[in-house]
Amino acid sequence: MSTKPSLTIKRRINASPDKVYGAWTDPTKLTHWWGPEGAETLSAEMDARVGGRYRVVFRTPDGEQHDVSGTYREVIPNEKLVFSWMWRTMPERESLVTVTFKRDGDGTLLTLLHEQFFDEGARDRHRSGWTATLDKLERYFA
Repeated sequence: MSTKPSLTIKRRINASPDKVYGAWTDPTKLTHWWGPEGAETLSAEMDARVGGRYRVVFRTPDGEQHDVSGTYREVIPNEKLVFSWMWRTMPERESLVTVTFKRDGDGTLLTLLHEQFFDEGARDRHRSGWTATLDKLERYFA
């Protein structure tokens, strides 16, 4: 049985876990840092509770609009978020994201695990997008 591709990215963010968690769960805050470099977040909706849904719509510099949504499967405030990940244009390619927030001195060690990708190409495109997105999150707290 073959395993589906996954990726893990770790970052140290210069803010406490509660503030970083808030940046992931407060739509107003998320619009300031979400998406790849140059992307503009057009809307964000979050209901961060088990069974709650989220949706983020953003536009990349080339004018393309992207729409991602999912359902929260696990929510431990200031510690962990687990949610499904589904692009509006490819609902059959649902994957899973786990974000953990661990105190690291006066900052937070954020670990993002994105798993169950359709194929390696999807994983590689998401690695690029998540890397740029987390770069923006770091700058948000700089």
